[in-house]
Amino acid sequence: MPTYEYRCHDCGRRFEVSQKISAAKLTVCEVCGGRLERLISGGTGFITGAAGGSRAAEGMPACGRSQPCCGRDQACGDDRPCRVH
Repeated sequence: MPTYEYRCHDCGRRFEVSQKISAAKLTVCEVCGGRLERLISGGTGFITGAAGGSRAAEGMPACGRSQPCCGRDQACGDDRPCRVH
């Protein structure tokens, strides 16, 4: 089930909701009654290691993120999955 992000135009509240694709958009903020906007986000995806060679050789951590998830400034430099230390 996809997760959608909403923002209230009146109070500025931002939140996420898991909804079926077929479900209607939320329109009213449950906190202040203001008008909601469903935001466009980057979404999710999947990465396979079959094509393109080593992620470390491309300057990316093995997890495929553009920034290492372990907090380092640059990729770790190997093909092991990036881990939070």
